[in-house]
Parts: sequence; structure tokens; C-alpha cells
Amino acid sequence: MTLASSRPRASRVEAPVSSPPVSSLSEIHPPRRSASRARPGEDAALRRAFFALDEGILLLDAELRLLLCNPAARRLLGWVGAPPKRGLGLAALLEHASALAADDRAKLRDHCAALRAGGAQPDPESDAKETWVVLHDLGARLCSLGRHGIVVSFPAGGENGEAALRDPLTGLGNRRAFQAALAAALARPTTEAALLLLDLDRFKHINDSLGHPVGDTLLRLVAKRLRASLRAGDILVRLGGDEFAVLLPRAEGADALAERLVDLLSRPYLVEGHLANIGVSIGIALAPADAVEGELLLRRADLALYAAKAAGRRRFCRFHPEMDARAQARQALETDLRRAVALGQFHLHYQPLLEVASGEVIGFEALLRWNHPTRGVVSPVEFIPLAEEIGLIVPIGEWVLRQACRTAATWPEPIGVAVNVSPMQFADSARLLRAVGEALASSGLPGSRLEIEITENVLLRDGAETLAILHDLRSLGVRIAMDDFGTGYSSLSQLRSFPFDKIKIDRSFVSQIEAGNGGREVVRAIAALGASLGMTVTVEGVETEAQASFVAASGGHQMQGYLISRPVPSEAVPALLAASPAPRRMVDISSPAK
Repeated sequence: MTLASSRPRASRVEAPVSSPPVSSLSEIHPPRRSASRARPGEDAALRRAFFALDEGILLLDAELRLLLCNPAARRLLGWVGAPPKRGLGLAALLEHASALAADDRAKLRDHCAALRAGGAQPDPESDAKETWVVLHDLGARLCSLGRHGIVVSFPAGGENGEAALRDPLTGLGNRRAFQAALAAALARPTTEAALLLLDLDRFKHINDSLGHPVGDTLLRLVAKRLRASLRAGDILVRLGGDEFAVLLPRAEGADALAERLVDLLSRPYLVEGHLANIGVSIGIALAPADAVEGELLLRRADLALYAAKAAGRRRFCRFHPEMDARAQARQALETDLRRAVALGQFHLHYQPLLEVASGEVIGFEALLRWNHPTRGVVSPVEFIPLAEEIGLIVPIGEWVLRQACRTAATWPEPIGVAVNVSPMQFADSARLLRAVGEALASSGLPGSRLEIEITENVLLRDGAETLAILHDLRSLGVRIAMDDFGTGYSSLSQLRSFPFDKIKIDRSFVSQIEAGNGGREVVRAIAALGASLGMTVTVEGVETEAQASFVAASGGHQMQGYLISRPVPSEAVPALLAASPAPRRMVDISSPAK
């Protein structure tokens, strides 16, 4: 979009190249004290190169007076007549730039003044300040030389020109343009701005299932809806991927706009014959209330966006100071988690599985534990989701497989072990299959004594690939169980898509057996479904005699829970096996619950 002045422009007269109005380029940027002075021939070569550049260059001194201006700068600025003289002030210089609209001149002048006010840099070559200014017809790069002044460059085009400030897919400004606009907005002393960060919900699903061309078209439609929703003066950019940002020069109305955008972007899209349903999560931060510096304001808007996603998506959240505290706590936990992986601070506890018909312990579930040297016992509910998010769950999961198989190999046959495998581990199916095979081979444990537990989320990935890896695991003799059945997207079609060996009824249903809130009907129905499909049914979370009796009467095959035993360290497993099949005489060794 071009907003430059529409008045007729005078014809541009290109003056002949003349000698620079200074004796040497080294006067502008003197060499380091340790370097030798340039020879006359070298200095002349530098002058010729400077005046031959396609990129427009202005050299300004510390008082924003002109030192040098090359022909490319005169051409790009629309300069008329003889070359500007040395010492001409920036404001007067820009008045003769016919290619710039009035607001472009003011913007460029203000940015130069702000950069000069930033103070001198002790070493311009290694510590120079740089910023981009987004003009209507071209971009300008400003680089501070500290006490030596400022370099203003105007890229002639290509990757460093106007295209460098625009998102080629949507035509919106890009991240570089956003950073310049944000810096300009916050430079105003009376700024009361609002920053909205937008992240599309379920866009990746559309991209993966319908293809990138459809995804690209969808992004253009989203950009069109966003443009139509904003006021004059509001700044809209695409930061990358499915992330957008809106900068409001006035903070009032930010919540109302965010609420309207959540509704608008969540309405269906017709994309190349496909009906696409997505949503949007939005984080809001205000200036100066939340931050007066661009990077900090952006980070706090991102924290608010993270909170919106954690709260269920398709909503907006304003930044609150406690979000900073949570982010710092999360960062500290992440650091400790990485250290725990490196130092081997994890260990396994084992919870017995009781066969209902015989009352015998027929296996154990391996449960991960983390005893932090200062935090104490860290709940798996707290650290496993973080490990999945930052990619540590893969090496942690491989360690669990090796350790569980090694321990189970010391138990009498046919006692087996069940290991939970994260959906993240299925992202690299070859690595997962290799990890399971190596764990069995190195421990000597037969595959028939290892059970892999997965959640329904695994089946939401690429269906064909997931089924292939499950069949490959089955070929090793490993049994496959669906954990937490009934809590997510469970359906009969999922159970029929792969012949699971076992389904595990989640503890949340078992806890409702005695309350009469539908838990009895759910447990009975799932047990009947599993039996009809030839699958073993395990009931988790059994804590009372009444629950155990109901499980037995409903056709459950196995159960686990505090009534049988809490999870115990490996050293306590022999005692539990010795007490079997009399579960009421089992040693109750207290340890953290699953």
C-alpha cells in the first residue's frame, strides 16, 4: 500500500558525481588506534565504491548534519538539483526529498533523533545500534556510529528493500516492520498503547490435513478479516507462521477488540471447497502500564497469550504481574529438569496389578519419580507436561524403558512390567521401535513381559503411521494397552482400528462408584465393551472394598490402586510378590501416588 504524496513530482535531475565534501572517509569512521592509516590509493578506492553503491547512503554527524550523500540516496529520495552540501541539517535535507510523503519525513527525522539520544557507543563497529524505519515506498536502516554520527541507508530493492519489511503471503508488515513500528510507538512520551498477540488455534491441523496451499489461502483470509476489523492508525503484522500482532496507538477498547476478534476469526472459512474451522487465542499487554520497552512489552503479551492457550484457547487474556512470577518459576523448573536428566536424578516406583479372579499380583506399572535435592519430590503432573513441551520426554522415556526392563528381568516369570509411552515419542517411530528393542535385548526380558501403555492422544496423530508402529511393537511380542480410557476422544472406532490387548478404565470413573454419579454405569459398560472385543480390562484407582467388589462383579479382569498397594521402590517388590495372592496382607510402603 502506498500512501506517499500524490502531488506531481518534479523531474529528477541526476547531478554528476563530484568529490565528497570531506577529505577522507576515515574522518567519518576513523580506524582503530592500532590500525595503520589507509594509503591515498585505498582511500580513493573507498570513495569510488561509496558513490557507486546501488544502496542509498546518508552519513550524518552527531548533530544530524549531512556529511556525505551518494547518488543512489539522491535518486531514492527524489532529490532535485545539485547535490546537497555538507553541513545541511536533516530537516532541511528531507524537505527536498520529493519521494517522501510528509509523514515519512517526520518519521525518519524522529527516529534519527531518538537514535542520537541513545548515547555514544564506545565501539561502533561491535556495538552499534540499529533500527529499521518502515516508510511507504521504501525502507530505511538507521545505524548509530556513536559520537561519529548516524548512517541512514535506503536499500535499492530485493531482499533488503521494501520486500524485507513485508510478508509476501499476506501483504502485511512482517516482524522487522513490527519491531520498527513498536519502537516508534513507544518513543512517544505520551504513549498509551496496547499490543495484541494472536495465535491461530487448530491451524496446524488444517495445514497438515488439507495441505500447505490451503493453509496459505486460509492465512490470507484471516489477514483480510483482521484488516477489516481495525481502525485507522492500528498496525497489523504477521510475525510468522500462524502468529499475528496488532498494535493499537490507543489502549482503550483493547479488550472489546480482542473479544470481537476471537468471535470473528472462529467463524468458519470456505477455502478452496473445504470448510475450515479454526479459532484464535490472544494475549494483551499495555504500555506503559505493563512495560515501556518494546522487547519487554512483547514478552509480556506472549505470557498473556500462553495463559489464554492454557485456559482452553479461543479466548483472550490480559497480562498480570503474577504471570511473570509463573514464567520465572517455569524457567527455573526447566533448568532443574535439564540438570536432572544430565545427573540421573530420576528413579522408578512400581505399582502392582492384581488379577481379580485369582487375587495374584501378575505385574507392575513403572511410575517415574523425581526427588529434587532442594524441591523434594516433584509431582509427575508438574514435570512430565513440561518435559513433553521442551522435548526432554524422549530421552527420559528411553531411560524409563531401559530401567523398567532391567528391573523386571530380575522378577520371577511371568511377572511383567507396564511402561507409559508419551505421544511425543511416537513422533519418531523408528527411534521408539529401536529404543524398545534395545531395552528388551540389553535386559534379556522377553517381549511378552513388557506392556506399552499409550493414551488416546497417540491415535490423533497420523493414523496410518501410528498403526504401523503399534504393529511393529506387537511384532516384538510386546502387549499394547490403552490408558485412561474414556477421558479423552475414546470411541469404538479407535478400539477397532487396532486390536489393543488391554484397556484401562480411568480412576475418575472409579471414584464415582460409591457416589452414584454415573460411575457404576460407565465402569460396567466399558468392562462389557472390552470383554466383547477380547481385551483385558484393568480398573485403576481402586481404594475401597466396595469399589473392589463392584469391579469384580462388573467383569473387570485386573485392578490397581491404594487398596492393593501404593507404588513402591524396586527393593520392595519382592515383599509384595511374597505376600501374593493375599493382597490384604501386602506390605503398605508409603510413597508418592501416581
